[in-house]
Amino acid sequence: MSEPKKQEKDYTNEVTELLPEVNALAAAGVIQDALDKIYVLEKQTRNAADIPSTRTLANRAIAICYEAKQYELLNATFQTLTKKHGQMKAVIQSMVEDSMAWADHMEGETKLEFVKMLREVTEGRIFLETPRARLTLILARHEESLATKEGLEKASEFLSDLQVETYSSMERREKTDFILEQMRLLAAVGDWTRVKVGSRKINQAFLKEEENEDLKLRYYDLMIRYSLQMDEYLEVCKHYYAIRDTPSVKNDEEKSRLALENIVYFIVLAPHDNEQSDMIHRLNIDPALVKLPLHSHLIKSFVTPELMRWPGQVEYYGETLRKTAVFAPVSSSESSDGRGDQRWEELHKRVIEHNIRIIAQYYTRIHIKRLTQLLDLTMQETEDVLCRLVVDKTVYARIDRPAGIVNFKAPKTSEDVMNDFSSDMAKLLGLVEKTWMSMNAALAAKA
Repeated sequence: MSEPKKQEKDYTNEVTELLPEVNALAAAGVIQDALDKIYVLEKQTRNAADIPSTRTLANRAIAICYEAKQYELLNATFQTLTKKHGQMKAVIQSMVEDSMAWADHMEGETKLEFVKMLREVTEGRIFLETPRARLTLILARHEESLATKEGLEKASEFLSDLQVETYSSMERREKTDFILEQMRLLAAVGDWTRVKVGSRKINQAFLKEEENEDLKLRYYDLMIRYSLQMDEYLEVCKHYYAIRDTPSVKNDEEKSRLALENIVYFIVLAPHDNEQSDMIHRLNIDPALVKLPLHSHLIKSFVTPELMRWPGQVEYYGETLRKTAVFAPVSSSESSDGRGDQRWEELHKRVIEHNIRIIAQYYTRIHIKRLTQLLDLTMQETEDVLCRLVVDKTVYARIDRPAGIVNFKAPKTSEDVMNDFSSDMAKLLGLVEKTWMSMNAALAAKA
């Protein structure tokens, strides 16, 4: 493709005179003769760098083939014109953009061949990166519609090859929509690592704009699926918070209730840390939680410094929770992903961990047999849970096996001892000073 050059001559009049003659030949069915006449004048306009005239002739040539439904000739004509020596960028761009809509009116193999031809034309041409991305999306949807594993993998591969986030000519909304489609197909083939990479390309501040609400819901739906796959329950909770904060969900009582229920389920499933503790305490004072008595009671159980006996929890919450998509057994029709039994076991672990934290607050030392009774576990299970919490630095504990005692009191470091000594000395000096001042006051009163 040659460098842009200055227009040497204006062929507008010649083109105006030729078009009626070409249209008459096309109407008579003599398509090739019409194309030959266009080619003769197109060469002159192209050599003279007359972009408007060349664009008109090129677009008319491919339109004649399309109107005659001679699709093989259309593909051949398109490639011939775009490969002409010195063909101008504006002409090729106009041909591609004007003809892309034709794909919607084609079916089957005809449509597929046309889209593939357009992708070949746009390949390697940066000024056609946006049309190429749109064509690739059409091709990917075709492959996905085949409903086969190979087709799904091809569709994902087609879209993943395009780095639309770098396309300056594509509008922000369309770019975000394209990335979400990439993420959806990657999730469908199980490539969760690349789903996470794709999520980092999306500006969440852009999703908060009211007109992008549909994109926001699609994004967080995908992120919930990813986080569930990775067992990142606190992240799932955050995503449901974002969904609940969406105006359309806020205004829909049923959707808002479902979002809040899921927030409750996943906040109690999340491992305990400072962030989880902060979120569950803020959720506990959420006014909307009052409308869900069972869920409100579950949250209060986790924020109240009291033991939660697992048999009692199963009796009180089990029937309701096991009917939800989150905790439903694999055999149940309510199960969404077949991992309900795993999450039920996770909930059991969270109850045990809560109980150990509470016991550590009230006991400095406790017999391990008594601890197993309070936790409703066997000796081995108690040690396993306790060891995991110690490794995670959730609690401090040491087991004296010969004596069968668990010590929850951490030994003081040298810094702690010095700090205590310093604090005690400060108190002592304060008392001495206060006594001295009182004695001086008494002596002054007597004098």
